[in-house]
Amino acid sequence: MMAERIVWGLDIGGTKCALAAANEQGDILYRYQIATRDYPQWEDILETLVKAGEASAPRPLAVGVSCGGPLDSQRGLVLSPPNLPGWDEVPITAWLQKRLGVPAYLQNDANACALAEWQYGAGQGSRSMAFLTFGTGLGAGLILDGRLYEGVNGMAGEIGHIRMAEEGPVGYGKAGSLEGFCSGGGLKQLAKARLGKDMSARELAEAAEMGDEGAIRVLHESARMLGRGLGILVDVLNLEKIVIGSIFARAEKWFRPEMEKIMEKEALGLSLKVCKVVPAALGEKIGDLAAITTAWIGWRGENQ
Repeated sequence: MMAERIVWGLDIGGTKCALAAANEQGDILYRYQIATRDYPQWEDILETLVKAGEASAPRPLAVGVSCGGPLDSQRGLVLSPPNLPGWDEVPITAWLQKRLGVPAYLQNDANACALAEWQYGAGQGSRSMAFLTFGTGLGAGLILDGRLYEGVNGMAGEIGHIRMAEEGPVGYGKAGSLEGFCSGGGLKQLAKARLGKDMSARELAEAAEMGDEGAIRVLHESARMLGRGLGILVDVLNLEKIVIGSIFARAEKWFRPEMEKIMEKEALGLSLKVCKVVPAALGEKIGDLAAITTAWIGWRGENQ
């Protein structure tokens, strides 16, 4: 009887880092998590995760890494992400390959999450889709004609950087950007500007549930800008699905009606007709499965 094939995934973030082991069906067989701040050096984090895996998880065929950018996925380098101080030109795939003797693959978190939702979540069955993070920021990953599209240097899909208004909340360092209107950080800025209150996205949604008209107006303003941004994606890329995570997935009822009104107004009818906008399906598992999917796709690309 053939042994079950297993890969490991490392989800590297500014708050936490985790190692997960999974099979080809995406079943998590083992998971170990640490607080990033508890380890002063990147080598300490990787060694701690790898030792935990060696002690308790099946040996992997490959390792995938999901990490916030900037990074160079082709060369396997993490390039000084703002939430990972000290991670300057870290040769993470070379380190893992030498340490474990198996191939390692690196992908930015938005692209990796797109792959995960495509393989295991809301994007299953589609050949062309976009995934939008809609969390702290607004990252994006593109699956076009059945494969991840990264662009010339890995920067494809950064719709959050598009300026939607001459003035407005700041995202991607740009006032009025789509990320400024459609992200956790942007919603907090909108609440301050429109209501004079410090409110998180979660607090806005909770207030809206209680009938707070001001909170509803802020969420609807964000929804309309989201609709304009999605209209651009629909027109340019003619997608089957747009999968949206985090804030949208949790508070869809406050976004969808206004979002769809604007999409119907802005996007080409024939393109809009074939595109479904759906909430992400993987929930809290998405970070682990993003790294796991990176490993499987990299390994299959070299072995099948």
